[in-house]
Amino acid sequence: MKVFSKEQIYEGDKLTVERQNISSTELMERAATQIFNWMHLRMQGAQVPIHVFCGIGNNGGDGLVLARHLINHGYNVVTYIVNCSDKRTKDFLVNYDRIKNASKEWPIMLSCKEDFSEIVIDEKDIIVDAVFGIGLNRPPNEWVQKLFQWFRKSKAFTLAIDIPSGLYTDQPVENDNHVVHANYTLSFQSPKLVFFLPTTAKFTTQWEVLDIGIDRDYLIETETEVELIGKMEVLPFYKSREKFSHKGMYGHTMIAGGSYGKIGAVTLASRAALSAGSGLVTAFVPKCGYQILQTSTPELMVLTDENEKEITNINYDIEPTVIGVGMGMGTSDATANAFQEFLKSNKTPLVVDADGLNVLSKKKSLLKLLPKQTVLTPHPKELERLVGKWSDDFQKLKKTKEFSRKYNAIVVIKGSNTITVFKDKMYVNTTGNPGMATGGTGDVLTGVIAAMIAQKYEPLAATIFGVYLHGKSADIALEDYGYQSLIASHVIDYLGNAYLDLFKQPEENQPQRQQEENQKEGKPQ
Repeated sequence: MKVFSKEQIYEGDKLTVERQNISSTELMERAATQIFNWMHLRMQGAQVPIHVFCGIGNNGGDGLVLARHLINHGYNVVTYIVNCSDKRTKDFLVNYDRIKNASKEWPIMLSCKEDFSEIVIDEKDIIVDAVFGIGLNRPPNEWVQKLFQWFRKSKAFTLAIDIPSGLYTDQPVENDNHVVHANYTLSFQSPKLVFFLPTTAKFTTQWEVLDIGIDRDYLIETETEVELIGKMEVLPFYKSREKFSHKGMYGHTMIAGGSYGKIGAVTLASRAALSAGSGLVTAFVPKCGYQILQTSTPELMVLTDENEKEITNINYDIEPTVIGVGMGMGTSDATANAFQEFLKSNKTPLVVDADGLNVLSKKKSLLKLLPKQTVLTPHPKELERLVGKWSDDFQKLKKTKEFSRKYNAIVVIKGSNTITVFKDKMYVNTTGNPGMATGGTGDVLTGVIAAMIAQKYEPLAATIFGVYLHGKSADIALEDYGYQSLIASHVIDYLGNAYLDLFKQPEENQPQRQQEENQKEGKPQ
């Protein structure tokens, strides 16, 4: 799914109006009707008090259309206008007149001066936030900030239209109190990048995209900087296996790393590479890892360094398809020198993790030795060492894109929504869960990505697909283990389930599907 920028959304609205020969007011009607259909489908006429707070821009216009449909269908609605300026948009004014014709109870004007605490909102009520949209570019005034805090204090379920009010699409928030904390956000046509970033995702607990009929050609032809990755996005990557295939057709992964007391990292990465489909896997470790690996993973081949406790010379007589390196390796002078000498002569595709990244960070000149489209898999602190400190998530992404362009590298920013960055493109993963916050899951990811490259997936596709499978495996394992008991080995054990899940069809609910078809047509239910 494409994630459109603010500017692209505006352009899509404009082209839709032109190409479909409709007015902007009609497009607003269509969009807000989809919000109403979503609510009506779930509430079925329930008489829960609904408080619709509208700004005086187009987001407020959406709120007025929604309120009108709710009133016309017999819901218990109170509409408020957050009247903090005289700069009303045309479509807001049109829908302000329309709602006055729908009810004897005209919207309540809040002048941004009086004490709004006299308005009674119970925690069992619903607040609809239609105050500000994606066009906001400065903090709301102090009165509005207090209004947002009051929403939160009421504990009422808060539904945001398109984006929580006060949240920008392309810059950080100055203060958490400047933003509505929504329980649910219904986003028009495309989610917003801020729904997936660590410091801004907290402003909406859940989100959903509603199709409002933006011009199809525009949606298909427009290139976006950000893409959201789910099952439908990775399915086209999948390579089926031929009946008469053999292990040599699926590559040879070498996993290099480990040190005394940290052989487990290589064990996990190697097992993950096997389970993700690499035809052959060889581990390269210090001598102290030989017996551990040969005993724990019989499918694995093992080569050892001449040193007992650490890697001092990465020397091997095999021809791997891809090499995953760094996990558990350590950063001693001897190991760092061995890694440097290895990079000088290596031409094999690489996936670099953990201590491999730390060595690169200490000696940045080594980055120029990386093969093109090397995959780097840092956690936040490792990323900071590579690209430098950042002040906010947007600067972090900017620095990572600059780094990726400079070194022609694929960077995996690990996190709740892992983001794969390659030059100016970002791919936001949708699988994974907090149970993965446990030692070893990063080693597993390295093994999975390396295995995908071994199977002749292009490095970028291998990374996007590998990150998805890694998270999906953890999601499936979660059902059996829960957050606290999920460990890295479980993620390996459920990789097969993640592959199988690619081809599972969702259960169909015919009555609901019909209602959803009506929603697509923009019909009030």
